[in-house]
Amino acid sequence: MSDSRFEELPEDEKPRERLSKYGAHVLTDAELLAIFLRTGKVGLDVLSLAKMLIKEWGTLRRLAGCTTEELAKLPGMGPAKAAELKAAFEMGSRMARPEGEKIRVDRAGVIYELLSVEMQALPYESLKVLLLDTRHGLLDSKEVSRGSLNESIAHPREIFRPAIAKGAYAIAVVHNHPSGDPQPSEADRRLTRRLTEAGTLLQIPLVDHVIIGAKRGGHPPYFSFREAGLI
Repeated sequence: MSDSRFEELPEDEKPRERLSKYGAHVLTDAELLAIFLRTGKVGLDVLSLAKMLIKEWGTLRRLAGCTTEELAKLPGMGPAKAAELKAAFEMGSRMARPEGEKIRVDRAGVIYELLSVEMQALPYESLKVLLLDTRHGLLDSKEVSRGSLNESIAHPREIFRPAIAKGAYAIAVVHNHPSGDPQPSEADRRLTRRLTEAGTLLQIPLVDHVIIGAKRGGHPPYFSFREAGLI
């Protein structure tokens, strides 16, 4: 559908007009994305472009897992729209948190709820460090490593560097398994032992290492080294 054919759509079938008339809740993911994008590209109207992006990535949640640089490379996007879209996703994430509350990272389930949507959408392994205060309140989170589908390469100095710079009291580490199976590999176990030892030396304890997988039947969607008695 060309831009001219999009303009020929009845007014009540256009996303912006549908939003005004019926409310945002009735719009599809593609229609919401089309309103944000505003314009398409040569030979492709904005709604068709939005549908193409949703079809390629599956859901808005998966699209939200892209970095700004990855978004900028998508058809019809560019650096400016990518930055705006990433900011919109972040605002939605922050609005979902309790207002005025600092998230207390004292259980593996909290870490899973905090990061599962974002990290389950990633097609690669990502390792994040959560920086905690004396009451295990979340100060900040930093991605410190990206790996392939099979491994995530990180060194303790890279993981503890943000904690030292921020003056964090403790850290938690979390990474995802794109396969969906959260059971730790031997490399995951070795890394956890090294981080525990380094944390003792630096007096910045590792409170947990959580691996995020996917929901599969009755199996837990994450693995916690602390809950397993390995920290």
